[in-house]
Amino acid sequence: MTSTLPTPVRRPVRPGPVLAVVLVSYFMIVLDNSIVFTGLARIRDDLGFTTDGLSWVQNAYALVFGGLLLLAARAGDILGRRRMFVIGLTIFSVASLAIGLAPTAEWLIASRALQGIGSAILAPTSLALLTANFEAGPQRTRAIAAYGSTAGIGASLGLVLGGVVADLTSWRVGFLINVPIGIVLAITTLRHIEETPRARGSFDVLGAVSSTLGMTALVYGITRTADAGWTAPAALLPLLVGVILLTAFVLIETRVSQPILPLRVLADRSRGGAFIARMLFAGAIFGYFFFIGQFLQSALGFSPLQAGLAFLPMTIVQFGLSLLVPRLTRRFGNAVLVIVGLAITCAGMAWLSLIDADSTYALAVALPMVLLGAGQGLGFAPLTAVGVGGVDHRDAGAASGAVNVAHQLGGALGVSVMVAVAAAATPDGQVASEASAGIATGALLLGIALVATLTLLTPARRAGRGPRLDPEMETSA
Repeated sequence: MTSTLPTPVRRPVRPGPVLAVVLVSYFMIVLDNSIVFTGLARIRDDLGFTTDGLSWVQNAYALVFGGLLLLAARAGDILGRRRMFVIGLTIFSVASLAIGLAPTAEWLIASRALQGIGSAILAPTSLALLTANFEAGPQRTRAIAAYGSTAGIGASLGLVLGGVVADLTSWRVGFLINVPIGIVLAITTLRHIEETPRARGSFDVLGAVSSTLGMTALVYGITRTADAGWTAPAALLPLLVGVILLTAFVLIETRVSQPILPLRVLADRSRGGAFIARMLFAGAIFGYFFFIGQFLQSALGFSPLQAGLAFLPMTIVQFGLSLLVPRLTRRFGNAVLVIVGLAITCAGMAWLSLIDADSTYALAVALPMVLLGAGQGLGFAPLTAVGVGGVDHRDAGAASGAVNVAHQLGGALGVSVMVAVAAAATPDGQVASEASAGIATGALLLGIALVATLTLLTPARRAGRGPRLDPEMETSA
């Protein structure tokens, strides 16, 4: 069956509400993800998590989020992006309520998985709404830059707010607040955003199932190595199953008429490099959040409030530099910003990996955080732009979904790898030793991301195909 491709809305009557709703909803997703990291120590104590089990508070969410993103993006194309956006808001809000009321560890993990479904719908439909409602050129450039910067800013502010909420009230409040915000966003969406034209087509269910189960098996296998070892059948079997399922996913996408991830989206060298770099970048940062929040509270004796405020050096620098990204992109291009951002972040992560039980906050944590904030502020928005830049309108949903897939699945894999390495390197189970080993692994991931960027993005730029915030902005730069 051939699909009728939607024609993007060129001049929305009120672009302001569109941008506001999209950015607030995305900010809410990223904020919640960060609040989890600051509250991990309290969540562990309240619900009786083990260290390995605690990683599933993040991984259950990230795997469902990443695994269903592409199917959700396709659903937005077929059923209407505004409709799917409101459905995603509803699921996310209900799941947030369930998390806030969670009585057991199992309940919390299941609710986080449900929240991942809501996020999987929200993230790609929100980015697709931007590309559909803002004309190519400076207007769309500014909107996408704001969207990309929201990821880094929301992550940093979430760490601070998570600490404040956990210390003054409870970590549960950070999730319960999503319910009224979700209701307001849904009403605003229905009143101010028009539905996008729908495409006729079918859903690639086999592709969605194989990709989701494949990534879940892969992450589960990596996580099991933390207690079973890399050669144990309990770890090797799910790793093998994951590889088989992901191979099947690629084969399925080459044969179905309407794949959830058209492989042509990945065919562009720069875009493919951006996806690889984003996975590794996100993996290192998610793992850093997982370890450093616990280090601050368990090793340095910080309260959740103090731990949240401890992230301010990173937050302030990241916020300030993210505001300069559109101007810097016009002058230097995305490839340069990504390279510089990754290099700075890698240096900061390597410095931070030197922490031990005798470390002081000012020298061992705060100063490296400044570098991490600078690197994230420079790197995240350009990676988002390259991931969605230059795609056909028919692939807008798939490309926006792929950007978020790279981010979420990279985060899940990064946390799993860093936890597994930390457990193997520190049999004594000391928080400071685990954090050092885990963060050192994150620095290695960032180094690999830097090599991938230099290899895949830079040659394309020299050949005259250098990606900027939006390909059509070249004449306005």
